[in-house]
Amino acid sequence: MTDFSTIYKLCLLTVTCCIQACSSSSSRCPAVECWLVQDHVSRRGATTQEKSLLHIRTDANSRDAASEQIPSDINPDRVFFITDPAATLCHQSLGPPRGSLQKAQCEISPFLHQPSTLKWVAPLTVTGFSPVYLQADWFSAALLGLNKQLIISSIMRAPTATKEPNVILSVSSKTVSVQARLGKPVLLDCGFWVDPSSPLSGSGFAVEWRYQFRGKGQLVLAYDGKTDRVADTQEEGATLDFEGLHQKGNASLILQETKVRHSGTYICTVHLPYLQAQVAVELEIVEPPSLSIHPSPLPLAVPGQTLVVQCEASGFAPVSLELSWEFKGADGKSRPLESASVTGHRQAWDGTYGQSTQLELDTSNLGTGGELTCVAVHPGGTRRASTSLSVIGFGSPSIEDSMAMVGVALVLYGLIKVVSWTFSSSGTDVADKVEKKEK
Repeated sequence: MTDFSTIYKLCLLTVTCCIQACSSSSSRCPAVECWLVQDHVSRRGATTQEKSLLHIRTDANSRDAASEQIPSDINPDRVFFITDPAATLCHQSLGPPRGSLQKAQCEISPFLHQPSTLKWVAPLTVTGFSPVYLQADWFSAALLGLNKQLIISSIMRAPTATKEPNVILSVSSKTVSVQARLGKPVLLDCGFWVDPSSPLSGSGFAVEWRYQFRGKGQLVLAYDGKTDRVADTQEEGATLDFEGLHQKGNASLILQETKVRHSGTYICTVHLPYLQAQVAVELEIVEPPSLSIHPSPLPLAVPGQTLVVQCEASGFAPVSLELSWEFKGADGKSRPLESASVTGHRQAWDGTYGQSTQLELDTSNLGTGGELTCVAVHPGGTRRASTSLSVIGFGSPSIEDSMAMVGVALVLYGLIKVVSWTFSSSGTDVADKVEKKEK
């Protein structure tokens, strides 16, 4: 019994150690390879790039053996030990799986703090004096996780001439690329975190969303968190979750009803006194086409006749679309039809597109008919519209038709014989009666 108890205790101790080891391993923040981008010392306007390494930790006093390891191709002076209490930089997408060639994208560079001139940000620096707290080395880091799972922009402060910065402001988004249907609400994720121990955290904040598309931009919404008011908005139906904004740093933009013109890049910027960080989110409105075939139903056709059939695709976005035709015969087999023309795109009042294809259908090789289908391949999905085709007339009959014709012929022959026998029989009877009267 004593031996059993000892074995039980040893097993329990082993399981406990494994759990602790696994949890420690899973909670460890990844080391991120990064490019250090700085202004060139002697060439004005030029920059230099050097490989660097970011060791992330959530506690400034914690270091493990792994953090002391430096790859041979990285200068030890280019290794940063970053403290991120919010653990935003500890996301799993920033650490590639073991043996993977894919890596997160990362860039770190010196950051120049300055007051903003925007009217909804100016109240944050109304005193006009720069606090002593700003006298340090400041860095800005931009990171993009694997498969675009996460994008982060962080502003960090390090004591002068050290490589141990602390994250002061972090802005992130988990919707780096979003697709939405036309007319539906959509949420563009943006969250931020401010170090509560920083003197800048109690001075208020401001949030700004801007839209950019093909070189043109405009303000979507601006919010002054210090005075708790929407400073400016130029997009109807755009709003924020103001309660979540103040309580959880949820700065996500909500578009109540998406339109085609909403496709583009949205930039979420969070301002603190003298600091700002931003992330960009791509939104694409994807609406598949509606299809209609004209004429429908198709008229009856005879072999050798040419029918002109048109398929209209409408209400789709973006403009990319492939139109084609298919025919399924009586044997159930489908084959493509090539002799079709396609028109150019037309844009409707709501920004959606339309396009049509016309088919000159030769019925010579279509047997007795079948099903004609218009196929539209679009980023929003594949759509089909079908109509039936019947070919009648002088085509060679099938085996079933031949058998039916033989059957009909036999029936008709039988009817003719019966009628003939009936008339001949009645004629004989009449002749006999006349003969008897004469006698």
